[in-house]
Amino acid sequence: MAFAQQYRFAAAESVPLEKVGTAISLVLMGAIGAAILGPSLLIHSKNWIIATPYVGSLLVLAGFFLLSILVLLGLQEHQINQESETNAPQRDLGIIIQNPVYKVAVLGGIVGYGVMTLIMTATPLSMHVIDGFPMQETVFVIRSHVLAMYAPSLFSAYLISKLGEPKMMLIGSLAMTMTVIVGSLGHAMMHYWSTLVLLGLGWNLLYIGGTTLLTRCYTQSERFKAQAVNEFSVFGVSAISSLIAGPITHYYSWEILMIIVIPVLLLMFLSLYQISHQQLY
Repeated sequence: MAFAQQYRFAAAESVPLEKVGTAISLVLMGAIGAAILGPSLLIHSKNWIIATPYVGSLLVLAGFFLLSILVLLGLQEHQINQESETNAPQRDLGIIIQNPVYKVAVLGGIVGYGVMTLIMTATPLSMHVIDGFPMQETVFVIRSHVLAMYAPSLFSAYLISKLGEPKMMLIGSLAMTMTVIVGSLGHAMMHYWSTLVLLGLGWNLLYIGGTTLLTRCYTQSERFKAQAVNEFSVFGVSAISSLIAGPITHYYSWEILMIIVIPVLLLMFLSLYQISHQQLY
């Protein structure tokens, strides 16, 4: 997925600079269908192979990945002037990374994806295994979460054009903060549902805002190394979050999981404040 999501940069590079946010939002809207179909496919396919539950679900998932390959094979290489790109001056990677705006853009993706993965991965364990909610209710919460992740793409491009990326990321950080507050209030169905919906909204605004802001921080000739650092950072942290979510919830508690997120969100707020009076691009 970390490699496949490079298509959002391909979309960004295929349109004029002022439409980058719209392009990124549009390609992410495709996952709305996944939010509707995915949980239902899980429920209906988990017992296809009686001996081992969920093998059928994984086979269905593999089939969708194969379908994605067929779709991506039709993606045409974006034509650019290779000669001018090769001869264009490039800054050292260290200089690009030192740009405060670049740091905030990368941090937006890290916080958005890291916090989202941490809480989302822990939710089924906390709801279904620890608190005993039925699978159908757990699936409903996850489906609502995924819809909340991608449905805001319908208007996130408008927010970028009206507010700019930093303010949009600020709204996303506030939604993440509400996630922690609501998640700490209790273990009722409404607590889980509200937490995961706010989490999805916060992820969308931080991730799209951060990705769009990132495209302002490098030239065409620098794009591969600038994007590579971002992708490694974002999906590396996401992988770590997915690995630690289960142990934290199992050995400690859902509430401790919420507390762990607070310093990360404070860092995001501080970083956004530091660039609030800068000329971004």
